[in-house]
Amino acid sequence: MKKELTIGIVGAGSFAAFAATAFLKLAGIKIIAVADINEQAGIQLSKQFNANFYPLYQQLLEDKKIDLVYISTPPFLHFQMSKQALHAGKHVICEKPAALKTNEAEELQALAKELKLLWVVNLMQRYNPLYSVVKKIIEQKLMGNFLHGFFENYASDQNLNEQHWFWDEAKSGGIFIEHGVHFFDMFSGWLGNGKVISAFELHRQNVATTIYDRVQATVLYDSGPVNFYHAFDQPKILDRQELRLQFEKGDITLYEWIPVKMKLHGLFKKEDLKTLQNIIGQCSIVKHDADETQKMGIGKFAEIIFDHQVTVESGNSTEKQNRYQQMLTAMLQDQWSWIKNKNHVRMINDNNAVESLRMAEDAKIIAQKF
Repeated sequence: MKKELTIGIVGAGSFAAFAATAFLKLAGIKIIAVADINEQAGIQLSKQFNANFYPLYQQLLEDKKIDLVYISTPPFLHFQMSKQALHAGKHVICEKPAALKTNEAEELQALAKELKLLWVVNLMQRYNPLYSVVKKIIEQKLMGNFLHGFFENYASDQNLNEQHWFWDEAKSGGIFIEHGVHFFDMFSGWLGNGKVISAFELHRQNVATTIYDRVQATVLYDSGPVNFYHAFDQPKILDRQELRLQFEKGDITLYEWIPVKMKLHGLFKKEDLKTLQNIIGQCSIVKHDADETQKMGIGKFAEIIFDHQVTVESGNSTEKQNRYQQMLTAMLQDQWSWIKNKNHVRMINDNNAVESLRMAEDAKIIAQKF
């Protein structure tokens, strides 16, 4: 079995460099080629990794030494580039979204299966340890049933000038498709499949072109609704995100778009609190009750018996860059394991790419009717 995985990078932007650095933390990973129509950027990145530079993507695909193509280009290029790479016999990891249309993603999914190649989109949120913590709490019902959730993304547009491709929906697909897929996928991992029941987009005033900078969607899951709000209208210093899940016996709040900090408040029996501590690991716990007597509350017409009302905090915002890199490394390790052994069960696969895009496209269609 081959002990190395050779990667060709397409798109020499700053995130490609960041991702490549994370990939190289795995023994056996080799970055051997970079392609970009921006010759200066491409040569600079290729020199950083002592890799070959190709000014044309097709030249990179002709390199028989490349096992896997990592695509980090604007979204409107993802479908054709992924398709060409698969036809060239390369495995593919593509940045989100999979494509601009769900039927295009489905075509790539079918093609990869036919050719027995890896095709996956870098929906790396599920590789976050805090994602797993929340998933275990939900599965073990430590806080009762889920009731409601939200994700509020007050993002910066400080580096997105009016001519940036991000605002051109023919190139980006719009905020739901370009950015929202991460969070549709995350909540689906926790709550199962959901249905978009409402959505809208708001455009920016007093600009020469039509720019939609704020969007919102409500998704109904079997256990309850979640509101997703994304805005790109803040100075960088005010960029911030908050995600909350409300349960019958408390709530969990995660901070940052890559969650690195968690605050949990709820009612627990002693044994459930110990289980929670084991799941979270290092954390601070504040008990808000002075005595050890068992207590009772009423919610949804039912008794809730508990020993302690607690606030639990874990993580901090300074971990963000390290956490991000760790998630990228874990994502590549997971996908490489599948390349080596097709029986390996991955955290994310081709279905994540298709279904997250399907929800984003549904939100976009509903919003256009608003």
